[in-house]
Amino acid sequence: MITPDTSQTDSAILPALADFPFPTALVVTDVLATDGGVLYEAGDVDEVFPFASVTKPIVAWSALVAVDRGLLDLGAPAGAPAPDGATIGHLLSHSSGIATDSDEHLAAPGSRRIYSNRGIEILGDRLEEATGTPLETWVETTVLEPLGMASVLIPGSPAHSGEGSARDLSLFARELAAPRLVSPALAERACAPVLPSLDGVLPGYGRQSPNPFGLGVEVRGAKSPHWTGTGNSPQTFGHFGQAGSFIWVDPVAGRQAVFLGAEPFGAVHRRAWPALGDQILAL
Repeated sequence: MITPDTSQTDSAILPALADFPFPTALVVTDVLATDGGVLYEAGDVDEVFPFASVTKPIVAWSALVAVDRGLLDLGAPAGAPAPDGATIGHLLSHSSGIATDSDEHLAAPGSRRIYSNRGIEILGDRLEEATGTPLETWVETTVLEPLGMASVLIPGSPAHSGEGSARDLSLFARELAAPRLVSPALAERACAPVLPSLDGVLPGYGRQSPNPFGLGVEVRGAKSPHWTGTGNSPQTFGHFGQAGSFIWVDPVAGRQAVFLGAEPFGAVHRRAWPALGDQILAL
């Protein structure tokens, strides 16, 4: 395992990390590797950073646990304030038609990919109702505690309020790659495109045609531009956040990566993340 000090110039440091003029943390894993699956660490991997939208796949995974337990149905109505005809599955795949951050209805369910924080918040309400458990408690007992993600908290919005360390987030990346908490069939369904032909805007990267998402995760597909590496497979899935965070799993390469930092998403992330992704794949 390589554990470079990113405050110093070192040939072991991935070159793209030098582009970030603020603290960052990176953990690269491979579930088949030794040393607990960790291939590479850089920065303070125990520092707590905000996740922003990297919160979404964690909450989505807890919803899939409820589906496996027969408490939640992906085909069940999403309920108000979502549009009539929208389902739990539509909320998870950003295809419900509800606006990004309001209750406005912008499209018929299943007709357009509209990235929606509000949709994930409605999902959180439905999950609380279905389980009879406060959302924060449900996520903690079904995902965070079983995986040992002790530093991670999701104290508010299920769309963007999470925070924690890169070391703990990497535990979730390995869960996505080799699920233990969700049944294999449901996990495979969740990490593949849902309504794969839908177009839409990928925040920070513009309109994508198509713009595939799974159930709580984004699927790379043929998107361009994109925040993963040019060498990442179309099957790569994960999420990035406006906190300057990402988590991705490339099932073809057998590689997982998480990145957190002290500054919000901006030009440096847009420029450096694809190169970083390619350097991760080359480890």
